Amino acid sequence: MKSETNRRTVKSSLPILLTVAIVMMIMIMAAFLVCRHLMKAENHARYVGMVNYASEKIAKTVRGMEMNAMNEFDEVEKHLDTPESVIAALKSKTSLNPDVRGYFAAFEPHYFEEKGQWFEPYVHHVDSSEFEVRQVGSAHHNYHRSGWYIRAKKSNDSFWSAPYYYYDGTNISGHYTTFVKPVYDAEGRLACVCGADMTFEWLGKELRRIDNAMNNDELINKYIASDANFYTVVINNDGSCIAHPEGKTLVVDEEFVKRDLAQKRSGMAKIDIDDESAIIYYAPIEHVDWSLALIVTDEGTQGWLSLLGIGLLLVAFAGFVVIWFVCRRMKRNEAI
Repeated sequence: MKSETNRRTVKSSLPILLTVAIVMMIMIMAAFLVCRHLMKAENHARYVGMVNYASEKIAKTVRGMEMNAMNEFDEVEKHLDTPESVIAALKSKTSLNPDVRGYFAAFEPHYFEEKGQWFEPYVHHVDSSEFEVRQVGSAHHNYHRSGWYIRAKKSNDSFWSAPYYYYDGTNISGHYTTFVKPVYDAEGRLACVCGADMTFEWLGKELRRIDNAMNNDELINKYIASDANFYTVVINNDGSCIAHPEGKTLVVDEEFVKRDLAQKRSGMAKIDIDDESAIIYYAPIEHVDWSLALIVTDEGTQGWLSLLGIGLLLVAFAGFVVIWFVCRRMKRNEAI
């Protein structure tokens, strides 16, 4: 009678033990997955914060470039008396901003009768300390039909031109963007459209400073894996890359990302760069039609998360070992 009772107890206990084992395994796996999800969510929030920080830094730099150019344009506005005074005004502050390759003042037709229809004095740096003046307006270079000139006349406001490549066979050839502003005389007439031509070297320098700051930030590295790999780039509203670290570039082909860039919206996407998967976080930059993008090519591994996973697996293994011994002993007792 007692042996029969033991057999019934064993038979009824085995399903319970197996159920406990399965439930324990499910709970351990669920805990690990939840922990990993929370870590990814925290990393995502931190990357969003990083791209917003970098965007604000670039916007501040852009604003500084605008203010420097505005000082030059104000000098031109104060010296609209003669062509010579305009040229002197353009030359007066060229040494204050080495990142600007050249300043110009593109005048309305016959504003100065003696200069005719096209008068566009251009002061540009020859090297770090010298500059020269050229008259670039002509029938061949009819700037009155240029998009930037037409836009300036219509908008009555300053703006940054779309990036472009300029080539004339001299040392000033290269990739440029131009900060443009219409200038009016004392009578309220449009006198000229002033511009400051800049290459993207200054953006590259700022990106390097930002990347170094984020890579060396203790707070960021405390919560993001130390072997994570990321860098920043500046992209145009059409998805093309304007400025990037040396040896790294980016071409955005995803249409929904291009729409976000054109509409100056933030977002993230998974993309392929050189046949490798990456994550891009992007945010608009104030004052310009560009966006700052943070490229995460390797999220790295969280050491403590890996240890947690190993620990949970060991706990699960130990639990199964205990249940296996219990079941084995109960079967032996059943046999007796």
